Amino acid sequence: MAGAVLTIVAALDRIRERIASAGGDPERIRILAVAKGHPAERVQEVLAAGLVDVGESYAQELVAKADTVESYVRWHFIGNLQRNKVRHVAPFVHLWQSVDRLSLAGEIARQAPGASVLVQVNVSGVEHQGGVAPERVAAVVEGCGDLGLDVQGLMAIGPQGPETVVRAAFGSVRALADGLGLAECSMGMSADLEAAVAEGATMLRIGTALMGPRSSR
Repeated sequence: MAGAVLTIVAALDRIRERIASAGGDPERIRILAVAKGHPAERVQEVLAAGLVDVGESYAQELVAKADTVESYVRWHFIGNLQRNKVRHVAPFVHLWQSVDRLSLAGEIARQAPGASVLVQVNVSGVEHQGGVAPERVAAVVEGCGDLGLDVQGLMAIGPQGPETVVRAAFGSVRALADGLGLAECSMGMSADLEAAVAEGATMLRIGTALMGPRSSR
């Protein structure tokens, strides 16, 4: 395990260098390790390297890993989520990052009253990625608040395309968050973190660049 931890530490150092090169503060931008497709042992290695925030996209994987991982971890749910899965993961989730409809928000509020959430914005135009259309974000944020949820910010998956297009998309998310008085912007992954940092990301969801290629699900 020691060698694997050192590998993650080295990867983490490179990610922080990339953040700094993009004009961000590595001490203030939170790095979320994306555990999708990685075994619980890999999560333990990430925790040993000093990270505590871990993201999971599948309810079944999150529950299995949460039951296995012994160290302290803040689990973030970052994938598309069906309402009937909420109760299974509710005991473990620290931050629900992919809230994109009020029916889902209502179920989260029932299973985890007062839970911290991010509203996912669809800026890529790819329907299967989920997310609320930008023009509907304010209404969903308000609805989540009415349900008693703690809306901390917005989340987005960047579009494919040249850096100018990606930066414009991330910039629109930051502008939406600022307009709504929300502090958090979870945007940017391994391939586009520089664009996200430049446009005001406060949280990066990093998988491959930190944990290496994932196994097939």
